[in-house]
Amino acid sequence: MNSMHIKKGDTVVINTGVDKGKKGKVLEAMPKDKKIIVEGVNVKTKHRKARKAKEQGGIIKVEGPISISNANLLCSKCNKITRTAHNFDKDGNKIRICNKCGAEIK
Repeated sequence: MNSMHIKKGDTVVINTGVDKGKKGKVLEAMPKDKKIIVEGVNVKTKHRKARKAKEQGGIIKVEGPISISNANLLCSKCNKITRTAHNFDKDGNKIRICNKCGAEIK
């Protein structure tokens, strides 16, 4: 099973590359490829051709995928870069916990 410590909707900080230090929200997670797409990071320009008469063609900016190893999870409570621990809540569901402050990561 390919599971990742970063999921869709998490806030991450990029730790390597051109976008080092940028913060962004994870738009898409691809566990099979171990890649994520982060808002405003690894932005590429694409030339799109109009396919229909009413459609507009032109140059658009699209976020590309980056490796999960190039991003660190940011805790929303303590606002620090952290790794995650796992625990169980009252109902027996598995939850992620911040290793720095102990808060649940949603």
